[in-house]
Amino acid sequence: MSSDTRADSPLPTLAAALATIGEEFTLRGALGLVLVDARELGAIERSFGRAAYEAAKAELAQLVRSVADDALGSDSVVCHGETGRCEIVMMAARGHYDADFYTKELPALEQQLRERLERQGQRIGYPYLRPTPRLAIGAALALRNPHISIATEVSKLLGEARGDADLDRSVADRHKRRRLLELITGGHIYSVYEPIVDATNLTVFGYEALARGSADSDMHAPLVLFGLAEEEDLTFQLDCLCRTKAIEGATDFPAGAKLFMNIRPSSFHDPNFQPDALKRTLEGCGLGPTDVVFEISEQESIQNYDTLREARDAYGTQGFQFALDDTGAGYASLEAVMKLSPEFIKVDRAFVSGIDQDASRQAMVEAFCSIAERMNARIIGEGLDTLEELQMLGSMGIPFGQGWLFGKPHPLRSRS
Repeated sequence: MSSDTRADSPLPTLAAALATIGEEFTLRGALGLVLVDARELGAIERSFGRAAYEAAKAELAQLVRSVADDALGSDSVVCHGETGRCEIVMMAARGHYDADFYTKELPALEQQLRERLERQGQRIGYPYLRPTPRLAIGAALALRNPHISIATEVSKLLGEARGDADLDRSVADRHKRRRLLELITGGHIYSVYEPIVDATNLTVFGYEALARGSADSDMHAPLVLFGLAEEEDLTFQLDCLCRTKAIEGATDFPAGAKLFMNIRPSSFHDPNFQPDALKRTLEGCGLGPTDVVFEISEQESIQNYDTLREARDAYGTQGFQFALDDTGAGYASLEAVMKLSPEFIKVDRAFVSGIDQDASRQAMVEAFCSIAERMNARIIGEGLDTLEELQMLGSMGIPFGQGWLFGKPHPLRSRS
């Protein structure tokens, strides 16, 4: 079967694949199997339905087939795993005494598949899963025993490959946890700063500090960083480091500009974040409480508004201000605005992008403006990309804008 035909044809079931390769297994004496454990794709079916799930599996199957064709040629078979499991399997028969197949060919095949998944894996779950799903790979070899049915031997082979995939996942998890711990304990985080601009005169009103990992690392993006930290129960520790780096990077901060810092409700339990300790830290950078705005994301899980309001009042008396970030992106926007009573309301980019051409977006933002006016809060429009969007915000009386229209986030000074 040609590779073009294989790419266009539906993936066979395991039973159909055994009918194809079983005779080869018996004649040649050895069967190698590589399995991709794609259980994480199950989240797509639960959240977006069967069609989206099947499309993701088809994307994965095409990738596995491509690797199999390149590495093994037309004598390999790619199929679904056992019913009820989200796994893709590739199999190839070889001679009973072909040592290179087990010691060289199968490991090389695993490596090629792993590299392809690292390069192109984001396509598999897109746009449903972010970040890229973590797919484990396992391999095993069976030597034919004619006293046992092929189905029994392959079932055992699948079990061995799954065990190998579980080990692969455990090793990868341990490696990532160690890298995350090295990043946190070594302080390998830095901040870039995105300008927040006065819409009337285009002067910089402030900068939002955004955390970044090493530029050459897959932990560069904050979404990946905090996703892994949540898995490893290290979110609090990572958040503490990000806040520290936000302040350290603000040395020689422009006079009169405000520093917008992202914080989580748990930040108020950090001894180093208590008002007196925080003021001493800020003094080292030439900043004071009135220069700082704490951003709390509306998408964060706020378990207790009363406790958060108490913290907000305590820090507010010291001169710190608050902003509600991503307003409108979640389900509790109005409750969060009313109970937090922030000085700034940052309207999510979903309402700002294309606002100059969309009356419904304008109506939604006008509603936020009305609420802000009654609370004596000021609006910041997020995600500005065009001058027309900025002009529309200005015509609506919105004082501030933020986005790549004013340049990409960057460090305020050179990093050592």
